[in-house]
Amino acid sequence: MAQVQIEVNGRPYAVGCEDGQEAHLIELGKLFDRQVRQVGADMGQLGDTRLFLMGALLLADELADARNRLNGLQAELARLQSERARVESRAAAALESAAARIEKLASGDLAA
Repeated sequence: MAQVQIEVNGRPYAVGCEDGQEAHLIELGKLFDRQVRQVGADMGQLGDTRLFLMGALLLADELADARNRLNGLQAELARLQSERARVESRAAAALESAAARIEKLASGDLAA
């Protein structure tokens, strides 16, 4: 197990992670640090616990919004895929009908 040091609101924290995940954890730490610093700038220094809580809640809110957008986009994608399948089916049927008419015309059956 690897260990990295991240800094949040000017204080260092040692955090363990799986080997190979160090860079990712450092980036997550930077994201959280920016959020906590923004809360501190907006609301004043509330103490680490409250700053961390507010930062975490704001990130959770962003995550919930992103999940809602993703769900909406997935539903729209499913609708578009279904519509595409219907259009392809109608196009295939039209082509089959046209091919049958062409075959009739080619065979000399003019009543097509």
